[in-house]
Amino acid sequence: MSTVKEVKAATQGLSPQERYCLELRAEGLSYREIAEVLGVSISSVNTFLGVQNGLAMGSINMLGSEEQKQRWLPAMARLDKVGAFALTEPGHGSDSVGLETTARRDGDHWVLDGDKRWIGNGTIADLVVVWARDTEDGQVKGFVVETPAEGYAASVMTGKLSLRSVWQADIALRGVRVHDDNRLAHAKSFRDTGAVLATTRSTCAWMALGHATAGFDAALTYAKQRTQFGKPLASFQIVQQRLVRMLAELTGMQLYCMQIGRLAGDGKLSPTVAGLAKMNNTRKAREILAEARDLLGGNGILQENHVMRHMADIEAIHTFEGTETMQTLIVGRDITGISAFT
Repeated sequence: MSTVKEVKAATQGLSPQERYCLELRAEGLSYREIAEVLGVSISSVNTFLGVQNGLAMGSINMLGSEEQKQRWLPAMARLDKVGAFALTEPGHGSDSVGLETTARRDGDHWVLDGDKRWIGNGTIADLVVVWARDTEDGQVKGFVVETPAEGYAASVMTGKLSLRSVWQADIALRGVRVHDDNRLAHAKSFRDTGAVLATTRSTCAWMALGHATAGFDAALTYAKQRTQFGKPLASFQIVQQRLVRMLAELTGMQLYCMQIGRLAGDGKLSPTVAGLAKMNNTRKAREILAEARDLLGGNGILQENHVMRHMADIEAIHTFEGTETMQTLIVGRDITGISAFT
């Protein structure tokens, strides 16, 4: 099926969101655009997809050998195998370049020791891409831990108020032995890790667009249906002004996504542009959702209107894959030539 028309004809039994995803595929767009659709509906599913497809499979696809790709990717694509990406540590989030998890060579094996935190899918994953520092040369390298593995323990983090449907894990690695065949062949430094993160940061921009779109739609629908002082809420000038400003910001977010989609398709998306898009869109999404919450008044906190759910979920997206501050420093370094990292 190569055209949107053919996809529509063949998918009449699917939900509108499922059809839209396939139509995007027919237009040659990537799963980043599908992230927008899932952002409108269920962002936790989106996060699972981002970990599975963007981080775990992305690491193997970008940094694995041909043999490693053939060994793991087909099963992961079918969801016969679930993947995870273990980079963040209890003491290293934004400064993950300073990770403390170690990898020590022992004959034809590597021994991994350390702790990881905020690891999506960590308790259910069959394949966990673990990033650790080689004790010999000090470089960060990637290893695929196949679970269950002796010395590998993962527990679900509790108490989250954002992305509640997806499980993040605390992981303990205590003498986990990994054969050298499971060391990602082309992951030789933290720069390689950063290359994977650059691709997923652009996905965050699409996710944020989905949340913002949901917030704007909720506010517009409510303003047209809600009656205040005998007139629709949307008939008041100040309400129209706020809705138009929300739409202007939303349109700007869409343009960011269109551009990074085109650059990614041409193989020209840089970490700087990906970071700029992620920084801008998550910040704007927070503003649009706050405006939507206010326009709905007291009804804005009701679950049935979904605005608060999107507000809670955007907080996680605003932080993961690099905070706004970190993205600012990455972009600032590129445009000035001066590193402001401390």
